[in-house]
Amino acid sequence: MYDVVSIGELLIDFAPVSVDDMGYPTVAAKAGGAPPNFLSTLSRYGVSTAIMCKVGKDAFGELLIKTLNEMGVNTSSAIVDDSVFTTLAFVAIDSSGDRSFSFSRKPGADTCLRFDELDLSLIDNAKVFHFGTLSLTNEPSRDATQRAVAYAKNAGKLITFDPNLRPPLWDSLDNAREQILWGLSQADVVKISDNEVEFLWDCNESEGAERLLSEFNIKLAMVTSGANGALLRNKNAVVTAKCPPVNPVDTTGGGDIFGGAAVCQILRLGKAPGDLSEDDLTKVIRFALAAGSLSTQIPGGLPSIPDEADVLRVLDGM
Repeated sequence: MYDVVSIGELLIDFAPVSVDDMGYPTVAAKAGGAPPNFLSTLSRYGVSTAIMCKVGKDAFGELLIKTLNEMGVNTSSAIVDDSVFTTLAFVAIDSSGDRSFSFSRKPGADTCLRFDELDLSLIDNAKVFHFGTLSLTNEPSRDATQRAVAYAKNAGKLITFDPNLRPPLWDSLDNAREQILWGLSQADVVKISDNEVEFLWDCNESEGAERLLSEFNIKLAMVTSGANGALLRNKNAVVTAKCPPVNPVDTTGGGDIFGGAAVCQILRLGKAPGDLSEDDLTKVIRFALAAGSLSTQIPGGLPSIPDEADVLRVLDGM
């Protein structure tokens, strides 16, 4: 049995490590994808996890499967397809550590995952089912994701969702908005950024959280605001917190690590997300912010997940 199962992209992030005299970057390949970052964070903190995904039958695909196994994420249901290449993402990082993405994905293996390839027994035996929107951008992965979510909901699983908006991957922003709104309508717990709240409703974090609860019946809304911290809201309370001071070099995966750390704490508390008290929400937000903030000091997503001992040391100093 696995505590958390996710469907979604497993890909290679090419992150810049230097720039030559003509402005061309030298890049380093890193394991990437929002679901793997999320699941690997949970695994790092003792939560059992598994992923439903597809990679190409190529060197990068084999390396990604090996890396996730080493991170403690079960990949037994991962599909290796010799007809498509493993998806590649190229990361550009500005002087503040913020990143932007370009993708080699026409198609990429992650978009080619079919529903009939999914091992539904993983969902049967899980407590939580997680998904994002990168698997909703194209068919057949959109159909696979939507049907997997329906299967998980019918089985009574806790559904967590991260919009993870990447505009270059969508044929139109209207389509992106439609699929994000669909995802929100399916979820119990949502981790969403301030930029995504603004994209959907042109409102602030507090207003966005209120809409998630009142219009979508979300049980717990988690709205992140980068270096400014985060806001958590359920029917019982609203809590906000600032990030601990860090010197960021790469924010890749920071939101995913926040989300994984938050869900870890929710599982440890042993309560339904909608029943968490103000004190509970404070524990969740502080731990998640510490983990996400520490991750920005190390390049990459998976390599930057901090040990729990380091997170606890930061919390002791706050």
